[in-house]
Amino acid sequence: MKKSLALTIITIIALLVVGGFWYIQSNKNHVPEVSVTPVATSTVTHQTIGTSVEGRSIDAYTYGTGDKELVFVGGIHGGYEWNSVLLAYEFMDYFQIHDKEIPSSIRITIIPSANPDGVYKVIGKEGRFTLADAPTVADDGTGKGRFNANNVDLNRNFACKWQSTSTWRSKSVSAGTEAFSEPEAKAIRDYATSHTPEAFVFWHSQSNAVYASECEKGILPETLAIMKAYSGAAGYKAVDSFNAYPVTGDAEGWLASINIPAITVELATHATVEWDRNLLGVKALLEHYR
Repeated sequence: MKKSLALTIITIIALLVVGGFWYIQSNKNHVPEVSVTPVATSTVTHQTIGTSVEGRSIDAYTYGTGDKELVFVGGIHGGYEWNSVLLAYEFMDYFQIHDKEIPSSIRITIIPSANPDGVYKVIGKEGRFTLADAPTVADDGTGKGRFNANNVDLNRNFACKWQSTSTWRSKSVSAGTEAFSEPEAKAIRDYATSHTPEAFVFWHSQSNAVYASECEKGILPETLAIMKAYSGAAGYKAVDSFNAYPVTGDAEGWLASINIPAITVELATHATVEWDRNLLGVKALLEHYR
């Protein structure tokens, strides 16, 4: 009886060994299917840096993690220069996908809409918009959407030669009750002073040029360098000083006064983003600061 039980156990073990060997051999080339969920190629840091007079958020989006920060700003003149905001959105999409093009030493921050109330006045839509939302008439001659909800020209509200009344073309415009009286200007100021970036680029329209910035102390040498780098790559005219009419209280001039290089990139029209040109300009700055 004991001998029969032992034989049965040995037989079962042998069958298990043979069966296991056969299973391994027949499945050794089989790779189980695995479901993979795609992930974004870039990590984006988003922060709200301020709010407009009417309570709309002013947002900053940062791509890359390097120590050298470059800041790009669209729409300080709101819906009057809506194409500068649209260009900023396109760069956000680009760096979301092509983050590997940002050198490891650099991070890029984009503030797409520095005057969201002015954008809303023209576009009539909250938040992000597309070309289809833009007006068919790019410039009706009135400057609609250029000013904030307090009717202040934000690019006259900074502390560089500030005056309560400034100039736009042949018109007198309000520059606020004092420098940085407007919440939108304060948002840019506070970001600049708390982060001290390597440089600022402001997108405007429609002079088809890149302008250097200056205040009482003149043009910073680095400002001239980045003006030449951007304009040379993008094919815009490089202009050391804006002299079409007197300007006081501009953001770029204030940045120069605190030793932060800043340039103004003026698109050729109020209705185009000139993507290829500006992509070359931005890439030239990335190479410059690599």
